[in-house]
Amino acid sequence: MPALFTPFDLGPVRLSNRIVVSPMCQYSADDGSASDWHLQHLPALGMGGAALVMTEATHVERRGRITHGCLGLYSDANEAALACALAVARRFAPEGTRFGVQLAHSGRKGSISRPWEGGRPLAADADPWTTVAPSAVPFAEGWPAPEALDEVGIGRIVDAFAQAAERAVRIGFDVVELHAGHGYLLHQFLSPISNRRDDAWGGSPENRSRLLRAIAARVRPLLGDRVALGVRLTTTDWQEGGVDTADAVAWARELKAAGVDYVDATGGFVVPPSGIPFSPGYQVHLAERVRREAGIATRAVGGIASPAQAEAIVAEGRADLVALATAFLADPRWGWRAADELGATLSYPPPYARAKGVRASAREGAVR
Repeated sequence: MPALFTPFDLGPVRLSNRIVVSPMCQYSADDGSASDWHLQHLPALGMGGAALVMTEATHVERRGRITHGCLGLYSDANEAALACALAVARRFAPEGTRFGVQLAHSGRKGSISRPWEGGRPLAADADPWTTVAPSAVPFAEGWPAPEALDEVGIGRIVDAFAQAAERAVRIGFDVVELHAGHGYLLHQFLSPISNRRDDAWGGSPENRSRLLRAIAARVRPLLGDRVALGVRLTTTDWQEGGVDTADAVAWARELKAAGVDYVDATGGFVVPPSGIPFSPGYQVHLAERVRREAGIATRAVGGIASPAQAEAIVAEGRADLVALATAFLADPRWGWRAADELGATLSYPPPYARAKGVRASAREGAVR
């Protein structure tokens, strides 16, 4: 059996293989509520052979969204719409497929237009909102300065994550993940580039991780004993003076002690990207180091696309899980292809069962 297709226990959740669909923003929600787009998007990914399908970044308050089209879990309407989309996805996914939700807050990177509309701060006539951050430092030149959170605002953020987690449990998600990467609010607190505070929420690595640890401690007991808790954790800013990987390892140890089941090791984007060595698997070494030094399960991300590469990452013990993003957008049946190429067996939805082995047969025919 290829290592990629061996089971894995993610805390209390048994995964049938090591393939994860990474969270990917779709910018297609209606005031945070899942739309018809999600009714085809999530089921398509759910049938693709991954053991765990993560929803896109799902924001914990309205002004925590990145764009007007971002998914949220801050209202009853949001909860009902996402519950509907998840129910459809579960109905057609192979038995045992798990689904997770990534809870997020955009912080100073919010109030922008959708990527295909420019991805820039919203104009005055486009219903912009005031963003928040640890410090009143803009994300980039030409961006508005965010409002620095005070103690009341920080308490509101912790409550918002907790309330969204309660909604996620009611909906029936198997995994809840806290987004502390990619330059969004929890990452903004972690990074000395964006966190210029001199109080208990800034300065030392321990203080900068205080908000993330407070949210994890608040959320863990809300999930009960059947839902796994993870963190997408920035482990480097790829910038001088940014997050140090040694600090991230220490944070991962603390998160494990607080009941976090895994870390998705990522990095970058707290400022506009520069100097990031984009290439297939460019962040795998981060997951490997966190796994080795913190003793916590890790998920590797970053340009992973080929089944052979994913297999090697798991087989060599560099990470416990691999997460793919655009590879699944390009081929929603990526897991089927991986099974064919690596010689594994997957459960197909009955109407599609006749497709088993078709990829392998086509490849063999091309070789002949």
